[in-house]
Amino acid sequence: MNSTPRSRPAQGFRTALAVGAAALLAAGAALLPATSATAAPDDTGWIRVAHLSPDTKSVDVKLSALAGGDSLYDLSDVGYGVVSDYMPLPAGTYTVAMVGSDAPADSEPAISASVTINAGTASTLAAIGTNSELETKVFTDDLSAPSEGAARVRLVQASTTSDKVDVATTTGLSIAKGAPSGTATGYAEVPAGPWNLTVRATSARGAASVDLPVGSVSTLFVLDTPAGGLTITPILDSASAGTMPVGGVETGGGALAHRDDSAAMLLPAGIIATLIAGAGALLVVRARRSAER
Repeated sequence: MNSTPRSRPAQGFRTALAVGAAALLAAGAALLPATSATAAPDDTGWIRVAHLSPDTKSVDVKLSALAGGDSLYDLSDVGYGVVSDYMPLPAGTYTVAMVGSDAPADSEPAISASVTINAGTASTLAAIGTNSELETKVFTDDLSAPSEGAARVRLVQASTTSDKVDVATTTGLSIAKGAPSGTATGYAEVPAGPWNLTVRATSARGAASVDLPVGSVSTLFVLDTPAGGLTITPILDSASAGTMPVGGVETGGGALAHRDDSAAMLLPAGIIATLIAGAGALLVVRARRSAER
């Protein structure tokens, strides 16, 4: 006889708990940080660093705001021919310093430069030249999409032994002609797929095989070999042109060790979500117990 009168308050209690749990879930959701897809700032640009000095030892690279403060990105033991991943940063001016990897902590940088990052653009900052004449150059990276079925490619002439080089495919398609040392060519659109390339200079030559995926944008770096010849190192700038840079393909030695705050952002969200789920489960258990009495 008592079960019927008690069931109605219990039902009302369960309803109230359900409403309260829904409100709690909604409030918790409002506390969660937005995903990177929706929270990506409009003023973001991208920068990557390239070590293109053949007689300069591996370096540690630090990127920080021009006004000073903590390092924003640290790259460790970056060797010759290594190109880092793209690093996203708000538009502004930054300082890049390169110090020998085995140098004392208080050593002066082997080279230091400022670089301005513009919103929506990507750039490559390169340490280039021999150690005695080391300099930095900034190349603007154009990641706009090629035509359907095509790829886009350019050349960075980083050889210190050849003033000018010619690069062509074995089919005779010219990629660059008379490219001066320390410069970057414009981008050329070519059919996507594998290519065999030759690089020629007055006193040296070399060859390389590259694969240019459909829709990709790549940079071909002309580098010196230990034997005095030339080689071409392909770096993928973007696997899907017209989207956020996917990062350079490292060719050896160095490792990207940038500071990533995304994990720190996800931790509070995970804790909040767990607390919300736990609170909801506790309310359900209490409702069931009340109904059974």
